Amino acid sequence: MKRLVIVLVLICIATMSICAQEAATAEAETSSNTMWKYIAAALAVGISCIAGGIAVGQIGSAAMGAMSENPELSGKALPYAGLAEGICLWGFLVALLILVIN
Repeated sequence: MKRLVIVLVLICIATMSICAQEAATAEAETSSNTMWKYIAAALAVGISCIAGGIAVGQIGSAAMGAMSENPELSGKALPYAGLAEGICLWGFLVALLILVIN
């Protein structure tokens, strides 16, 4: 888990440095508000999808353990997985609002 977090942080740093270089060359074309708007939208989607993936993983493993003991519980675990996947949808909607409103 620690390796995954370290890899994700390094990818974020590399992406930000590439974007910073491109932004420096195209500074006359775009304002700083536009840059921050895209960064905020990317963070909204990225963090919510990572959180949703962690939640679905936890719920899925707990549901499989419960279903191995009692197969009748399969229908009861499905709504919880759907709620966890809804986290990603909310992140996308927030990003869409950030891009459209500002």
